[in-house]
Parts: sequence; structure tokens; C-alpha cells
Amino acid sequence: MAADPVALIDAALRGALVALLSVLSLQFLRDRPRAPTTGIGVLFAAGLALQAIASTPSFEACAPALVQAPLVAVSVGNAALFWLFTLALFNDGWRLRPWHGAVWLPVAAVGALQCLWPTPTSLVLLRWLPVLFALLVMANAALRWHGDLVERRRRLRLFIVVAGSAFTLIMVAARLSAPHGRLSTPTATLDIVMLLAIVAIVVWRLARGSVSDLLPAPPPALPGPPPAPPAADATDERLAQALQQAMAAEQAFRDEGLSVASLAARLAVPEYRLRRHINQRLGHRNFNAFVNGFRLDQAQRRLADPAERELPVLSIALDAGFGSIGPFNRAFKAATGLTPTEFRRQKLADS
Repeated sequence: MAADPVALIDAALRGALVALLSVLSLQFLRDRPRAPTTGIGVLFAAGLALQAIASTPSFEACAPALVQAPLVAVSVGNAALFWLFTLALFNDGWRLRPWHGAVWLPVAAVGALQCLWPTPTSLVLLRWLPVLFALLVMANAALRWHGDLVERRRRLRLFIVVAGSAFTLIMVAARLSAPHGRLSTPTATLDIVMLLAIVAIVVWRLARGSVSDLLPAPPPALPGPPPAPPAADATDERLAQALQQAMAAEQAFRDEGLSVASLAARLAVPEYRLRRHINQRLGHRNFNAFVNGFRLDQAQRRLADPAERELPVLSIALDAGFGSIGPFNRAFKAATGLTPTEFRRQKLADS
């Protein structure tokens, strides 16, 4: 019997997708093997490879439920893994917590249960959980996009919002309209073509640089001087002086709504030049972290000042430019290891 050419093309596309996912995993393992993003990224790539196998039309039609259940569980769980991957990739300092695994497990369980003991409730969850996580991915990628100073990562944020989330929503809509939620052969092949295109673009973009460019630098194995910033020209020097004047002397950081755009307008320079200067010459990857450094420095000095011992911590936080006490407390403890009250008590006792 002659082989179905459509099935052969579909199998070839799925094989190419698995190969590209392997390349993507190797890129992360080569450049940053110990980064949390790498571990989640490799798991996500493996999950997508299994999803490519599980979504083959002939497999969905013929494989028994006991065989399909774990693969469908992984496929549905990929929605949660995609969200975790974007959290790790786009949020410097992000750490994997036990509750993150507790998010993935029930999502995967919904897929397995729908195979073994289908119910109307599990079917609804199976269809709409990917939509929920796609929206979370879009929100995370868009959140603080303007404050991201790593240009390659900013472009990747935009690509993930447009391509990754759109792909998820399109394919959920296709399954909702398909009988029993099973894609026809042409639609299943289109599914793989779109996913293959997305992964190919990501692999190509990473091949042009390094995974390390997207992630925070690891701590040095041995003490030594930091790498020297790129050589500055006269324009960079003028920008450095103007930035120092605005932030240190004029205390622009006290403006709660300070952004890259407003600071660039204040300095009369293009946004891209200000981003590049703060990132490449000052070593900051996030604008909020850059600004909060000035805010926390002022707050620490005031909390350690005996003349201001009666001033409420909230007043100091608001005056430094924080919008509320919660973000201030979190940023302060992350920077010093102490709460503001503990820091004040310790400093005043020492004085």
C-alpha cells in the first residue's frame, strides 16, 4: 500500500520540530547550564517534543487511553511550563519555588483525567487552561517591557507575546471547533508548521548571539575585577554626566512615575541611547532596579540618621519615590537582608 504523502510530510515536520527543540535545549545547556531558565527551558522543550508525538492524528485516533493519558498530561502541562519559562527568562532574580511545581501538577492531571475518565468539567478545563496561561504569558512578557534594558530580550518579549500566545489561542480555538476536540490531518499539520516556525526563529535568533546575553551574569567563580565597560566617546561622557546630575544631584528618582521615556525626555536623548548606556556602561538590566538603587541608598541613609529616628518608615519610603510600603519592604530586604525596621534598629544601636 502506498504511503500517504500528507502523513509523510506531517511526520517529517514533527521530526524537524523535535530536532530543533533538541538544538534549543543544547544552546541553553551549553551557555548557561546552571541557570533556572535552562532547567525549565529544557523541560519545556522536552514537553513540546512529546506533544508533537501525542498530537499526531493517527496516534490520537488509534492509541489506547492508557497510552495517551501521560502524553496528553504533558501536553496540557506545557501551558504552565511556558508560563514558568517566561517568568524565569524575563524576570532577573526569579527563583523556582515548590508552589510552581504545584501549579504544573494539577494542570497536567486535568489532561490525564480527560483521557481516562472524561467529564464535562475536565473537558472545559482542558480547553480553557491553555488560554488562561497564554494570557498570563502575555501579561508577564508585557509587564515592565519598557523597563527592560536588554535589547535582545525586549525583542524576544514582543515575539513571545505576538507569536507564542497567538499560536496557543489559535489552536485552542481549532480544537474547540473540532469534533471531540481532535484536529483533522490538515489542521494538525498546520499546528506543527506554526510551532516549527516559532521554534526555528527562536533558535536562529539565539544562534546569532548567546543565551548568556538574555540572562543575568552568574557570580564569578574566583574574585577579580569586573569586566571593563565598552570604551566611551564624547557623547557617552556627556550622557553619563547628565544622568549623574539628574539622578544624584537633582534626585529625579524621587518621582514615583519615573520611566525610561520620561528620563530620556528630561535628558533630551533618544530612549534607545539611554537604555544602552544604563545597560552596557552601568551594568543594569532593568530600569526599575537602576532607579531603586538610588531610592534604597537614600532610604538607608535616612533610616540610619538619629535625627530622623521618629520619622515613620512609610514617610521615608514615599519620599524616596516608592509608591507604597510593600514594594519598598521587598526591595529593601532583597538588598540588605533586613527589613527597614530591623535595619534602623541595628544602625541606631551601633551609633
